[in-house]
Amino acid sequence: MKAKWQIVMLSAVLAVILSAPVMGADTIKLGGLYNLTGGMSSIDAPALNGAKLQAKLINEAGGVLGKNLEVIGIDTKTDQKAAATGAKKALAMGVVAGLGYGDTTFVMAAAPLFQKKGVPFVTSGATHPMLPKWVGDYMFMVPFGDDDQSFAIAEYTVNKLGAKKVAVWTDNSMDFTKALSKFYKQRITELGGTIVLEDFFMMGDKDFSAQIARLKNADPAPEAVFVSAIPNEAGLTVKQIREAGLTLPIVSGDGFDTELVTTVPGDKLANDVYFSTHTYREDNRPEVLAFVKAYEKEYNRPPENAFAALGFDAVGLIADAIKRANSTDGKALRDALAATKGFKAVTGEISYTRPSGVPMKGVSIISVKNGKYKVEEVWYPKN
Repeated sequence: MKAKWQIVMLSAVLAVILSAPVMGADTIKLGGLYNLTGGMSSIDAPALNGAKLQAKLINEAGGVLGKNLEVIGIDTKTDQKAAATGAKKALAMGVVAGLGYGDTTFVMAAAPLFQKKGVPFVTSGATHPMLPKWVGDYMFMVPFGDDDQSFAIAEYTVNKLGAKKVAVWTDNSMDFTKALSKFYKQRITELGGTIVLEDFFMMGDKDFSAQIARLKNADPAPEAVFVSAIPNEAGLTVKQIREAGLTLPIVSGDGFDTELVTTVPGDKLANDVYFSTHTYREDNRPEVLAFVKAYEKEYNRPPENAFAALGFDAVGLIADAIKRANSTDGKALRDALAATKGFKAVTGEISYTRPSGVPMKGVSIISVKNGKYKVEEVWYPKN
């Protein structure tokens, strides 16, 4: 009898164990790969904050498919090898999707590993328009492409600033910065402008005196200088150009969407700077107002830049696709992401209708005058 009773009890215990949810099965894990230290930290850290805030708000509203979302933040230290290692770490944790990065170089170090495993990767801020083609069909972009933002600031340079003779400085170590300059030069030339000087530097450079000397001596004299840089060099180039006594407009892309553009040179020198970036500043759409309010409540400060909103949008986009797929299976989630139409994101509506897989979105042109930011206009792609 005793043996039979023990068998019955053991069977009951096994039944309970087998019917209970697996530990962690009530959580849907997303891998948040970001450079929280190093040269990209001023845009990647706010992006991860935005991503985690979106997950928190979704969980407070009941989660996704009855489960909580968890964004697992991984610091890849502005290092490509660390980005690949971080991707492997996230995949080993069983994430259903990856998200992250404000730069193409780091996406290319991480996203192909997700593609190989059949797990979607959504970049919150990398903007090279070839990313979906380079990585594969499990790669998705929240932002516009570099072609769009370069065309936007190029048209503003010529049509609004009246500058047709332009110098171009390029960080020659980054895919993002090289692409930005390529498309900017293309559009300036199409508009009848001339590139009177091209100069280069590398990520991590701190002394731009040689480039400034060539800028001063260029003939004909440039009417604006386009600086294609990531955040660390953005603030330094503005500071040193202005300290050299040069007052010509400084123009750029979303690598300049960082507080370093004003904090490094100071308000007096942070003047006549213009850059293209993601639409959300001074926008009164309900999605924007709700995001700004929630971010301020969570972090006791306003969003530092558009990358905070892009991180928020990346998690929202993935959550929306999981709901529509009614699954976290890799292929089902990929198919749902690819079918996204009219997703109301903070940084603009997202639809994957282009053959390239890059969303068509508005591009904001921001001016910086005496340390103050202002939205000058919103540019939209024509096709």
